[in-house]
Amino acid sequence: MNMLLTILLALLLCSNSWAAATITIVNGDPAGVGFNDPTPVTPVGGNTGITLGAQRLNAFQAAASKWGETLDSNVPIRVLATWEALPCTDTAAVLGSAGALEVFSDFPGAPQANAWFGKAETNKLIGFDADPDTPDIRARFNVNLGQPGCFTGSPFYLGLDNNHGSNTDLVTVLLHEFAHGLGFQTYTDDETGELLAGIPSIWDYFLLDTTTGKVWTDMNNAERVASAIKSGKLVWNGVQVTNAAQVVLQAGTPILTVLTPPEVAGIYQVGTAAFGPPLSSPGVTGEVMPVVDTPPDLGLACVPLSDLNTRAVRGKIAMIDRGTCTFVVKIRNVQEAGAVGTIVVDNVAGAPPPGIGGSDPGIVIPVVRITLEDGQALKQAIARRTRTHSGMYANLGVNLGIRAGTDPLGRVLMYAPRPNQPGSSVSHCDTSATPNQLMEPAINADLRHEVKPPFDLTYPLLKDIGW
Repeated sequence: MNMLLTILLALLLCSNSWAAATITIVNGDPAGVGFNDPTPVTPVGGNTGITLGAQRLNAFQAAASKWGETLDSNVPIRVLATWEALPCTDTAAVLGSAGALEVFSDFPGAPQANAWFGKAETNKLIGFDADPDTPDIRARFNVNLGQPGCFTGSPFYLGLDNNHGSNTDLVTVLLHEFAHGLGFQTYTDDETGELLAGIPSIWDYFLLDTTTGKVWTDMNNAERVASAIKSGKLVWNGVQVTNAAQVVLQAGTPILTVLTPPEVAGIYQVGTAAFGPPLSSPGVTGEVMPVVDTPPDLGLACVPLSDLNTRAVRGKIAMIDRGTCTFVVKIRNVQEAGAVGTIVVDNVAGAPPPGIGGSDPGIVIPVVRITLEDGQALKQAIARRTRTHSGMYANLGVNLGIRAGTDPLGRVLMYAPRPNQPGSSVSHCDTSATPNQLMEPAINADLRHEVKPPFDLTYPLLKDIGW
């Protein structure tokens, strides 16, 4: 503790003040590391720093400025930040993390009794620093990004203009992680359902399971565990976010609608493809026929379809399985066989169904991906079929009555994947949101440096919890 206080006193670096809030970056790095790295660099994208450390600090201050001009607090918000070696490989990396260092409940003037609030929000609500000896937010960022073995050759982009190309934009990541530290998270364990010291987070009062009609504060531990993996059924029940979603999110959510047979009729979650025509309304309706070319009862479509499979899918929606070859190869083969659309069944359990990657301008039929569980149910329903007819009819399209990333009542979906993803589940927006949102579990390349409407829902959510 004494060493930490010495660092705070000796290395305090302040950002400028803004009318709404002041955010201070506390440099916790030792000499020569992170913010103190003296490596010469060339100014880039409006970042005028001439050392690597200075550019990193400038990026932090740019993110602090954006949040500072957005928030309303007369108590400075202090972020203790360091650059460290975080887990990474050539294909996956922890970019950074941030969270509240302390939480408080039942303080005078708390807008909700029996609820944890992060320190920065607590300070805003009480009007003074509840613990002057401790920073409000702890942030760590990956010092090795771009080095051999850690996204080799793809470091953080340190410019302030978001022209990051194929690299990861540091300012965007900072805006995301600072939001977690400001309160965009639950302090309840989403794996065990256990409340922190027996008290729910303010977050938990707004998490609604639409299958049970319960918010997390009304559940027991087992119910919270089950709710955390109900993809498409866990929503944010806050007025600010629900209203803002009508401005921020795109009208029309991609869906697979099975019309017949009645035992499987209904709406199914889908992942959409990066290639082919976007789903539209009224979309493509047709009879669904599976490709069967690999035992046991799989249709990989990795080679041109046989005569039997070609006759089965011509003029119909082909159902194929993920695996062995790329998505574009599969879709090309069923398209050339005459299919008018494709349903790809995942080959691993879990939800929601991810998107489909790849690129092929020659693909002109719509494509969706569904979960393994949904695929098995559909296959079972047409297990007894003829060689050219299944009796299953479906539509690949969009529901214009539902915004992308909300439920039918307009409530924003929260990320509740199956299986649970610690560190990501529950404390992020669902990946179905369109346009992509800052607080989705992964940083998308098309994000703006924005945190509020008409572009983003992050600030409205913080308003819901009391900011």
